[in-house]
Amino acid sequence: MENAEWIIFETLAAGRGSPVHLVELCAQRMRGWQLWGPPFRRLLRPVADFPADFAGPHGYKRDSLERDGEPAQAVFAAFAEYVGWRSLVSYNLAHGLNEVLRQEWSRHGIAPIGQAGFCALRLAYRLLDPVPAGSCSLQTLRHYYRLPEHGGNTACDNLQTVVDLIGTVLAPVAAKRGLDSLEKVAAYAHEEWYPSRLTFGKHKGRSIHDAPQNPELMSWLHWLAESSNEQSASMGRWYLREIQRQQASAEEPVFVSPASEAEAKESDGTHGIVIYTHPDLQRLRGLIAASRARLADLEAAYTAEKNNVTAVQARLFQNLKTQHRERERLRLVISYRRTYLETLLREGEEEAARLRGEYQEADARTEKEYQETEAAMESKHRLSGEEEEEVKSLWRKLVKVFHPDRFANDPEKQATYTKLTGVINTAKDNGDLQTLRLIADDPAAYILRQGWGALDLSDTDEIGQLEKLLNSLEAEIMAVIEALNSLRASPAHELYQMAEKEPAFFDRVVEKQAETLEEELAQLRAEADKLREEIIELAGDDAPSLA
Repeated sequence: MENAEWIIFETLAAGRGSPVHLVELCAQRMRGWQLWGPPFRRLLRPVADFPADFAGPHGYKRDSLERDGEPAQAVFAAFAEYVGWRSLVSYNLAHGLNEVLRQEWSRHGIAPIGQAGFCALRLAYRLLDPVPAGSCSLQTLRHYYRLPEHGGNTACDNLQTVVDLIGTVLAPVAAKRGLDSLEKVAAYAHEEWYPSRLTFGKHKGRSIHDAPQNPELMSWLHWLAESSNEQSASMGRWYLREIQRQQASAEEPVFVSPASEAEAKESDGTHGIVIYTHPDLQRLRGLIAASRARLADLEAAYTAEKNNVTAVQARLFQNLKTQHRERERLRLVISYRRTYLETLLREGEEEAARLRGEYQEADARTEKEYQETEAAMESKHRLSGEEEEEVKSLWRKLVKVFHPDRFANDPEKQATYTKLTGVINTAKDNGDLQTLRLIADDPAAYILRQGWGALDLSDTDEIGQLEKLLNSLEAEIMAVIEALNSLRASPAHELYQMAEKEPAFFDRVVEKQAETLEEELAQLRAEADKLREEIIELAGDDAPSLA
């Protein structure tokens, strides 16, 4: 692999389905696993049918692309010279090469450039199996392996993350697997393969390596192999062959994890990752402690960030609550006036008059719900520095109650555990620090106060149970990373970030949304008045107005 030359590229495109329009093309020459030479980056000038509403977190807009972009012919001529005869690799090769580049080449009459290499996403899935718990999205892996953050969501930002992932994580694991040439890496990525942890069915989350000791799981794999669906049957047959191969070779599953700070200092060249096979009890406990610390940091970050985003949304609600309240009232009025008219025409005045009571009940119910929402919003505030530190401390305690597999064979204890984690998750989502404090200070006492069955939350010395706990912790880490990524990609988070950078931006948002709401209110009032006039025309001035 040392002297192999290849190209890794990333694209950013506008449009969904066909056609897509290439916006940004970035690439980097590689020699072995190392960068070789300068990067390639070009923006493309929009063509006639380019989506008019193109915009997003990457920051590109049509006017900036028209100013800074180049014609497709010029971009691809430069790209062809940069690539030469080398293989093209991307984190999602099927999308980047087939759905974007080849479509663009066809549309502009450009001869194909380079040759298809391997898909880095497929390589990551296989090399990192059974971690990271079924998800290899680029930003998730960046968080999981603590790779550098490169700013936005442009093709170049993503390309840098892919390069970091390959050099820091994938290359060391590939070397340990004996993948010492570009041909071997490509063949490994292309081979038939399925994740060792099942992603569907009644055994979802179980490892196929448990099957030799689990007759029910083994029976299910045989059933899958005999499925009438060829794709399912192919998967089942592959799983059975893999189990037989591992049993024959006595090979153990490999686990790839981020290194702790102490392990990183003693790294043997794996650059911040740990590769191990069935660790002994002491090492397993150390890995669990490191995973709990990581999970606590992530949960604390999510809780604090979610609370601060919610606090900004609460401020927005407080500024616009009069308009929101009036909008809900008018929507209810319109709904009941429409129903009144339909009932009047279909069933007569007596039946229509009975709707008055229903309307009053609905109006009272809506008012109560609004008051509850208003009260909840008034309680939201941004966390202080002291509170954020407390959140971190709380989660360091709370992650110790994470034992999802410990009670799998005891339905009563499993039910109690499910209730406990449900309360924790609800408190986390609502920024309810008081409840988190109560549980963190003494989980056993909290359980007893609720009248639930007692739980032993201490760790066992049984290696099999500890391995399951470690796998569950890794899966939970991935789930929190995904939740954090989703939060950071939301419009609410964007508003929070912009308000932090520029306080006046929040005021402009309030002003703009107020204008939009007033326009909507004017339309709703007009519709409500029109319905009222129709009711009076049919039933007279004494007809119920339904407010």
